[in-house]
Amino acid sequence: MIMSNAKSSLKIAIAGLGVVGAEVARQVINRSDQLCLAAGVKIQLAAVSARNRSMDRGINLDDIDWHDDAAKLAECDEVDVIVEMIGGSEGVALELVRAALASGKHVVTANKAMIAHHGLELAQLAETNRVNLLFEAAVAGGIPAVKTLREGLSGNDITRVAGILNGTCNFILSTMETTGCDFDEALADAQRLGYAEAEPSFDVDGIDAAHKLTILAAIAFGHQPDFNAVSIQGIRDVSSVDFAYANQLGFRIKLVGVAEPGLMPRMQTCLLPLGSQLAKVNGVLNAVEFHGEPVGSILAVGPGAGGGATSSAVLSDLIDIAVGRGGFPFGQPINTLLDTSAIKNGAWPDNPFYVRLMVVDQPGVLATLTGILNKYAISVEGLLQQGRAPGNAVALVMTTHEAAEINLNRALNEIENLAIVRAKPVAMPILNLDLNK
Repeated sequence: MIMSNAKSSLKIAIAGLGVVGAEVARQVINRSDQLCLAAGVKIQLAAVSARNRSMDRGINLDDIDWHDDAAKLAECDEVDVIVEMIGGSEGVALELVRAALASGKHVVTANKAMIAHHGLELAQLAETNRVNLLFEAAVAGGIPAVKTLREGLSGNDITRVAGILNGTCNFILSTMETTGCDFDEALADAQRLGYAEAEPSFDVDGIDAAHKLTILAAIAFGHQPDFNAVSIQGIRDVSSVDFAYANQLGFRIKLVGVAEPGLMPRMQTCLLPLGSQLAKVNGVLNAVEFHGEPVGSILAVGPGAGGGATSSAVLSDLIDIAVGRGGFPFGQPINTLLDTSAIKNGAWPDNPFYVRLMVVDQPGVLATLTGILNKYAISVEGLLQQGRAPGNAVALVMTTHEAAEINLNRALNEIENLAIVRAKPVAMPILNLDLNK
């Protein structure tokens, strides 16, 4: 589709000078000669926009055009590329990107929410105006996940993409497992260290990771990006006791996104075998597994956020534009992307499940529970109960054989209403994401 740069320089404008935007500016200014060798032309910072002019960002921006209104950057005739670092699926970020693409400017963005919600429209604008829309920085930070799918694996038939796509959630779950603390305490620790926002819902409810999964699934399987086609479950319901039980059973708890051809992508808290590759990814790291034919399986692990990791991805996109290897935003022309009606109706394969119930310790409880499970074709594989507390609530943990999730949910809804059940049941799928599968 695009595009060689015949100029002696590639002039960029950065909208948003937060952690990532400021780091991109620093790299462009301080490593100009090195970037020029990679790009073949000088990448030059021509204009910026941010809310606070007086903030010390560790770089001299005195000679750079400053615009208080970020949307005005699209009108700068001398600018070749808009680097959008504002964030948010709507508002000025979307206004700027629409205007930039319509005016014939390339766009580089780290805005996964905007691409997940408006990627189809924006990709059409880019294609119509023969410019690049690149968003490597929107998925998994320093891991070249988008580039791996669009370029390195473009000749493969991709059969699955799975990954740990949110460092905040991975840190919280790792902390709960290693320290035994509860969710609120681990979240507070993540906020203190700067890994979680003051309002953490986008992270802990799985929304941020689902934005990224939306993008990966669209590229991997050639369908339109559609955030509403992703099933999302966050990590709020996980308790510290679940980690102890999971470990006894040979599993580790992770928030994992899974996308397969013809199926609704799933962002879900699940149990992985302790020996699996994704189960070993801890802390704030991200990881993405790619499975395809003929390549087999590939695992990429790296930092998923932060100024260094994300600016690395932005610089990679800028160099791609400079040398003319941008390509189609989702790996193929817009008119060839399939709509998502089929995947919205696609049934997930059956999975085994981990189920934790808080029940009154009294005779006949197990028979009552298994009777309801049997009614919905749920077969129990194993049981864990530690200690006795006659007449009081105790944890009862079970694992099931493969079952349809809709049947399990119906059974648990009925079980929750029993007088012998004292808390909402917790259920998580047990996934076998072996690299050789």
